[in-house]
Amino acid sequence: MRFHIKKGDEVVVIAGAEKGKRGKIIAVESKKQRVIVEGVRMIKKHMRKSQQNPQGSIIEREGTIHVSNVMAAEKFDARAGKRNPEPANA
Repeated sequence: MRFHIKKGDEVVVIAGAEKGKRGKIIAVESKKQRVIVEGVRMIKKHMRKSQQNPQGSIIEREGTIHVSNVMAAEKFDARAGKRNPEPANA
């Protein structure tokens, strides 16, 4: 499936609880139509005891966002410029 964004793109969240946040796309899950954006929708994941974590631990990592809720940052900025044009004679 093709999307309007790809891994490594700078995006802006345009809907939901994280609206307005910016970040780079870390991963795209095309079957689920979701993306993981750096620093957005942080969730706490409980890790089982292991050799690296003998006590177990709680780590924070990014959750997924539906692809329709993000927009390429350059497109978002271009739209913002059209909405609020700078006055020519200030």
